[in-house]
Amino acid sequence: MHENEDVFKLHGVALRSGSYSWGPDFVYGGIDGAITTFAVVAGVEGASLSIPVILILGFANLFADGFSMAVGKYLSDKSSQELYEKIKKIEYEHLKVKTVHEKEEVKEIMRSYGFKGKDLDRAVSVITSNEDVWVDLMMRNEFNLTNENVDPVKGGVTTFISFLLIGIIPLLGYLLRPIFELSQKNTFFVTIFMTLIALFIVGAVKSKFSIRHWFFSGLQTVLIGGAAAGIAYFVGYFLKDLV
Repeated sequence: MHENEDVFKLHGVALRSGSYSWGPDFVYGGIDGAITTFAVVAGVEGASLSIPVILILGFANLFADGFSMAVGKYLSDKSSQELYEKIKKIEYEHLKVKTVHEKEEVKEIMRSYGFKGKDLDRAVSVITSNEDVWVDLMMRNEFNLTNENVDPVKGGVTTFISFLLIGIIPLLGYLLRPIFELSQKNTFFVTIFMTLIALFIVGAVKSKFSIRHWFFSGLQTVLIGGAAAGIAYFVGYFLKDLV
């Protein structure tokens, strides 16, 4: 087994699937939660409405939008998982009825990885000796499908929790306002500061799942969140006479 693995390590080929990682779902759920709740708060402030209205609309958005995003994540991952399993089942059948053709496809794939001569023959032999590895290779290279980091239930729950935890930050200033005896205007400024800092931190963490530098990833998230809140604020401001 170690000898077979060395063949793939030598050519940089990885065929193993990893377990579910909650990090990406937590980050993206948190970013969405902070931005949408921040936009709601900014829109209500722009319309010069009272703090109870801010809290009512803010919490309504927090839970309803969080639930909607979590369900959407669950259904999306579930559909992807079902499609993967459907095609995977077909591929297992092809191994039996189109064995020669499927082996030729494996050879072409391994040739594209740089395998030649005896190494190519050996790699094809190793892969086709294990149906699971064989199908996994075909799923990745023929259909560009993987089943990595996909868990509909965990993904949905993680998204919902992160949406609530990060999304509540724009509301904290209003919840704690009586303690610090802040005016509504100053509370809004504190909210802006806290939310932008939170967005920067979460955006910086997002860089761990991309090639972007942490500072620019954080700055990009801040700019997106600020732009969304700015749009909501001016919409509320121009429509405040309707209330």
